[in-house]
Amino acid sequence: MFLYQLFNFFFVASKEEEDSKYDLSQYKRGDLLEVPRTLFTHFGIYLGDNRVAHLIPDILPVISKNKSAIAKMVTNNRLLLGVITKVASVRVDSVADFAYGSEILINNMDKVCSQPPLDGDEVARRAEKLLGSVTYSLLWYNCEHYVMYCRYGMAISYQTYQFCTTVRKIVFSRMSTYLTALCGIGTMLYLGSVTLMMALPTLLISFTIWMAA
Repeated sequence: MFLYQLFNFFFVASKEEEDSKYDLSQYKRGDLLEVPRTLFTHFGIYLGDNRVAHLIPDILPVISKNKSAIAKMVTNNRLLLGVITKVASVRVDSVADFAYGSEILINNMDKVCSQPPLDGDEVARRAEKLLGSVTYSLLWYNCEHYVMYCRYGMAISYQTYQFCTTVRKIVFSRMSTYLTALCGIGTMLYLGSVTLMMALPTLLISFTIWMAA
């Protein structure tokens, strides 16, 4: 019992210290909050009273019905497995749990988006209306799509755009064309079957990549 009380004391103390790291007075209802996480930037909408609505992948609801466990802060492992299984929800967490120890940028997307932000109450109302389970897509519906719709009225993701642009540069390049052709020819020679039916797919794929580059 003593060890449990001691552990609980340190947990509460560390939690209070983490909460005190963030000055809640600087956040207004409807603000777009942005934090860097392991491989990407995470986004949320501040609702007021130390509450942040954010779309986050989470595997736990699939494997457990324990609501108290699900309500706890989503760890990176839970998050990454949620991305893979495309399971997510729009949920409300404290500022500290949302930030996960990172620094928070406030309304930084206002400098990037050409569309002016909506009224703060309208932004928060939209964020609250969408609470609940959603089907997650890294490219087509992620946390940035969610907050951009709430604050600016258009569900877009600059992270997704930059990612797709980078992939396009890598995949649809002259080097990819040469490698695809060489792999196709190498495969045919290895199988000892250099026929028109075998060569045609290699030529078509190489030509398509070449034209898209």
